[in-house]
Amino acid sequence: MQRLDLKNYFLFILLLFISFNSFSANEVKATRLWPAPDYTRITIESTSKINNDQMMLQNPERIVIDLKGISMNKALKNLATKVKPNDPNILNIRVGQFTPKVSRIVIDLKNSAKVKIFSLPPVKSYQDRLVIDVYPAEKDDLTNLLNKIETKKIVEKQKVPLIKEKAKKKKQVVVAIDAGHGGEDPGAIGKKGTKEKKIVLQIAKKLKGLINADPTMKAYLVRDSDYFIPLKKRVSKARKVKADIFVSIHADAFRKRNVSGSSVFALSERGATSAFAKFIANKENEADLIGGVSIDDKDPVLAKTLLDLSQSATINDSLKLANYVLKEIKKVNNLHKQHPEQAGFAVLKAPDIPSILVETAFLSNPREERQLRSSKFQKKLAKAIYLGTKNYIKSGVSIASTNDPEN
Repeated sequence: MQRLDLKNYFLFILLLFISFNSFSANEVKATRLWPAPDYTRITIESTSKINNDQMMLQNPERIVIDLKGISMNKALKNLATKVKPNDPNILNIRVGQFTPKVSRIVIDLKNSAKVKIFSLPPVKSYQDRLVIDVYPAEKDDLTNLLNKIETKKIVEKQKVPLIKEKAKKKKQVVVAIDAGHGGEDPGAIGKKGTKEKKIVLQIAKKLKGLINADPTMKAYLVRDSDYFIPLKKRVSKARKVKADIFVSIHADAFRKRNVSGSSVFALSERGATSAFAKFIANKENEADLIGGVSIDDKDPVLAKTLLDLSQSATINDSLKLANYVLKEIKKVNNLHKQHPEQAGFAVLKAPDIPSILVETAFLSNPREERQLRSSKFQKKLAKAIYLGTKNYIKSGVSIASTNDPEN
């Protein structure tokens, strides 16, 4: 009898140990916060998937998220220190151990907001991630109606002078500049730790300066800081500003460090033109997996317009643009391919905007990594893209959109 009790006692201790280990097995490894113009993203990376509960509270506005099976540690505590004063949505973040098996996050908001929470499975160097996207709340129908009425009054008052002013203006060609990757998605990383997302944003800003110095053109940065934008959203942002041209800027990486040179790509309707083009397209299309996109984050308008019959004509224009840009880049850097390549790049699928993707150089190549870190080389690349785009416009191509450069 005593032996049986002893056996039961050890069994109880074993079960308790297993139970404790199962509870403490999931651990927060890192937290990150990415403020963007449209939303603020919080990422909690952990050793396994986090189950959670959330609720919205008012007076004051705040979001409460309970992380089940998570104990407080330094990584989770650090989340509270990452809120910046200029964050458009979040005022403050508080974290604490709510119960022995639940850690609680309280997000104090600057204004009313809506939240989207979803999980991402491990990918590349990332483990499981819980993603919390905080968006400004949509105005109610009455507020929208009142705003429309007020806007209409203002437009009617200014109608005559606006028409006269427009008559004096010549149309500017709007160029949407897309700096690849961003936020959770670093893109390629060189041996010295150079991140693609940082380099391409620097080049994009230099290109913007050159374009805006040209009175016939106007630049729009799709991404102007370090945050992630889904691939479809990048296209829709370009269409929203009625862009005439779309240029996506990237930097290559390959397993062989001696591979080098610049490339320019356009969309293909019939598959990749080479194994290399397919490899690059697959790599760039992984951005949504790494950066993090909710499964219900779809763009039905874009999905429909991709079937537009104008796609073939747009691809032809894209190839013309690619040739002009490649010709100028050749003066700055060796070319990996002497002619534009084509593949199924998701970010190039605007049906009505000539679009190209420029792979500036290889971060995996030590020499080109050094060059890409150089502001002088970045300026040369930006100027080459600008001149190529300018020459494409001067060639007499028809610019499809009828945008207002002041909008």
